[in-house]
Amino acid sequence: MALNPNVQEQAMVADMLHREGTRMTLREILVETLVGVGFVVACAIIWLLDPPGAFALAPALLCLAVLVVASNVRFDTPFGYTVATQLAFVPMLFAVPVAVGPIAAFVAVAASGLFRVLAGKAPLSRLLLTLGNSWFAIGPAAVFAVSGTEPRDAGALLLIAALCAQFAVDFAVSSLRFWFDNGAGLAAQLRDSWVYGIDAGLSGMALIVAEDIHKFPIAALGPLPILALLAVFARERRDRITGLLELNNAYRGTALVLGDVVEADDGYTGEHCRGVLRLALALAQEVGLDAEQTRNLEFAALLHDVGKIAVPKEIINKPGKLDPYEWEIMTTHTTAGQQMLDRIGGFMRKVGLIVRSHHERWDGGGYPDGLVGEQIPLEARIVACCDSWSAMRTDRSYRQALSYEVARAEIVANSGRQFDPRVAEAFLRIIARTGEWDLPATSASEPAVAALIF
Repeated sequence: MALNPNVQEQAMVADMLHREGTRMTLREILVETLVGVGFVVACAIIWLLDPPGAFALAPALLCLAVLVVASNVRFDTPFGYTVATQLAFVPMLFAVPVAVGPIAAFVAVAASGLFRVLAGKAPLSRLLLTLGNSWFAIGPAAVFAVSGTEPRDAGALLLIAALCAQFAVDFAVSSLRFWFDNGAGLAAQLRDSWVYGIDAGLSGMALIVAEDIHKFPIAALGPLPILALLAVFARERRDRITGLLELNNAYRGTALVLGDVVEADDGYTGEHCRGVLRLALALAQEVGLDAEQTRNLEFAALLHDVGKIAVPKEIINKPGKLDPYEWEIMTTHTTAGQQMLDRIGGFMRKVGLIVRSHHERWDGGGYPDGLVGEQIPLEARIVACCDSWSAMRTDRSYRQALSYEVARAEIVANSGRQFDPRVAEAFLRIIARTGEWDLPATSASEPAVAALIF
C-alpha cells in the first residue's frame, strides 16, 4: 500500500480493521483450519528431515523474547498487516535447530495474538490465524533441512535461497488465504509485496546479530532499539490511516445529509436521484470505471440535482413549459450544486465538477460550459444518460411517463448528439439484459463495494 492509499486500498484497510475486531466467519475458520493443518504437517516433515539436537537455551530464549516484541510492531496493509519479525527471526534460526525455528515462530506469533485478545483488540477466535501467520518460517527451515546445513554454516548462496524460499512460501500461502477469504486477486496482492523488500533490507542487519548470537547471547537484544523506532512509525501510520478513514466518513455523512435535504425539499427529485444512482452504478461497472471514479459517480448521481434547492418551487413544479427567464434560473442548479459541494471540500470537489457538467451534451449544445465530447467528465456523461432515462420513464408534473420503447428510441436517436455513444451503447445493454428497474437497490448509504471508503 502506498503512503497515500487509493480508494480501493482504503476500502480494503477499513474492511480489514473491521474484521480484525469481529469473530471469524465459518468460511474463515475453515480456511484457517486447513492452512493451520498444513503448517503442522510442514513442521512435522522438517522435523523428520532434520531431527533437532541439543542447543543453548539462553540465546534461544532471548531471541524468542525479541521475536515476540517484533510480532507486536504491526504496519497495516490492505491484506492485514506486516510485522518487523525479520530482525528477530533470522537470529532465531541461528540460535535453535532448524526444526525448532518454525515452532518458535509460531510461539511468538501466538503470544502476540494472545496479548491482543487480552487487551480486547481481537476476539478469541482470531487466535486461529496464528498458525497461518507462521508460515513465513517454513520456507527457510525447509531449505536448511533439505540441504542438511545449519544456518550458521551456510554460505551466501544458501542464505539467499533460504530468504527467497521464505518470501515465496509466505506469499503463496497468504495469497491463497486472501483469495479464499475475500476474493482478493493476485494483481492486487502483488501491489502489496513491497513488504518483502523491507524484510530483505532488515535481513542483512539481522544476519550481523545472528553471527554473534552464540558467542554473545546478549547480542539478541540488539534489534530492540530499531524495533522501538519502527513501533513509533507503525503507530503514526495507524493514526494517519484511522484519521483518513474518519475524515472520509465525515465527507460521506455530509453528502448523505445533503441527499436527505434534497429528498425532503422535493419528494420527486429525491426519488429521481436515487433512481439515477442505481442506474449509474450499474453503468459504471459496465464501462469499467475504477474505484475512485465509481466513488465520485456514486455521490454525483445522488446529488446531481442538489442545486435545485436554490431554485424556486414554482419553477420546479410548474406544470407547463418554462419561459426563457424561468429556464435560465433552472439551468443555474448545476453551478449552484457545484458551489455547495465545493464548500464541503475533499473529494466532494471532484463530485462538484461532475454535478456541474451533467447537463453538457456530447455535441457541445449543453450547459453551463458548452463542453464537447471527451471534454465532459466521463462520470458526468454517465449521469446525463441515466438522468435522461429516469426523467423519461417517470411521471412529471407536465406529462406522463414515456413507454419503454419510446424512451429507448430516444436514447438511440440521441447517441452521438446528446449522449456519449459508448455510454449510450453500454446503457442499452444493461436495460436489455437486466431490465431498467430490476437492478439491485443501491444507495450511497449502502454503496457499491468499490466505493466503501474514500
